[in-house]
Amino acid sequence: MKFAIFLNPQIPGSGYAAEENARAKRPIGRDTESYQRLLHEVREIAVHADRIGFDALMMTEHHFHSEGMEFSVNPLMFLTDLAARTERILLAPLGLVLPAWDPIRAAEDVALLDQFSKGRLRLGVARGYQNRWMNVLGQRWHAAAARSDGSSSDNRNFDVFGEVLKIMKMAWTQETLRYKSDILDYQVPYPFEGIEGWPATEWTRTFGAPDELDDDGRVQAVSVCPRPYQNPHPELWQPFTISDRSVIRAAQEDIMPWMFTPNPDDHAAKAKLYQEESAKQGRHYKLGEHTGILKIVGIADTTDEAINTYGKKIPKDFAAFFGPFGYLEVLRKKEDDKHQPISPEKGDVQRMNDVEMALFGSPDDVKRGIQRMLDRMPDLEWFGLYMQGQQGVLPLDTVKRNLELFATKVIPEFQSTTF
Repeated sequence: MKFAIFLNPQIPGSGYAAEENARAKRPIGRDTESYQRLLHEVREIAVHADRIGFDALMMTEHHFHSEGMEFSVNPLMFLTDLAARTERILLAPLGLVLPAWDPIRAAEDVALLDQFSKGRLRLGVARGYQNRWMNVLGQRWHAAAARSDGSSSDNRNFDVFGEVLKIMKMAWTQETLRYKSDILDYQVPYPFEGIEGWPATEWTRTFGAPDELDDDGRVQAVSVCPRPYQNPHPELWQPFTISDRSVIRAAQEDIMPWMFTPNPDDHAAKAKLYQEESAKQGRHYKLGEHTGILKIVGIADTTDEAINTYGKKIPKDFAAFFGPFGYLEVLRKKEDDKHQPISPEKGDVQRMNDVEMALFGSPDDVKRGIQRMLDRMPDLEWFGLYMQGQQGVLPLDTVKRNLELFATKVIPEFQSTTF
């Protein structure tokens, strides 16, 4: 098994844990001093994780977060900074929200980071669920936020995601790109019949890629440069793959799903679906292979210490910020009224532990939690520590200590023998 950390960078001093400071600096997302503190903390965590043996560092994409939560405006740029400060750890946007991007610009930026890091990039791709920013940045494709409800708007987002990814793959794998997309109303070149008047015609004929120019010197295709360091491109990942439709398409496109469904039986059911759909494409994965699981993890020397350290601040911010987006559903128990939403009051540390969305406890508690997943998915490939409510909320030394305990007390058990 391999191990990753998933950061939702949070500006220190934002959120309920430091409500007075957040109010005084409102909007804290535009406060330069506060943002510099975020940069310092994330850099410290990345270098620490690289040194103590984590295999990957992942970061989401969100925009307009004036409140200071989930403050990773452009994960490719952020990870480029971290690539220069680390040596071996894999770096992954989880994920790049494709319906908000121009496909060629995205393909170029991904290739640049892959070249900068000499192949340490893993590319997470996502549909985008937050309407405040997705509706603004996706307007060029008439794509709003994903709802996962099968509506016409949701289907549009789903189709745009697939088309942007298709064009990106073409840009990476073809020496020249010529394509007309009816889904995006997007043409390469533009106009599609050819770009006239290219001054460096003879230079391009001599040194450029074949087929860029037609016999009359018109640009009839483009060569997207550079190509990725990895051949044909970085491995594709997808965050929070929950719906069956997303699991099936991930299998069809050979995208590795990261799942955030708490119950180990639910994990196993989604992994089984992914395994079966992958087999239809000729890829025969073992159960759990090419699959990742995310959980909030907080470790201390004793169970009580872990509950006291992580259980007082993480649940409140999680319930207040993520609850309205529907994330409290991951806390649902079988005995809960299925017709009633999960209330923020139920988002406490005990329930997080009970449904195994979180593993708060001693190293042995955490190892037992991971083993419960392996009992159902013996070949689970990736386990990710979801760092929500830690960086930016808890002292930096506490966050680094949590990672160090996991790296020294938990990881070795699953790299060698089963606990």
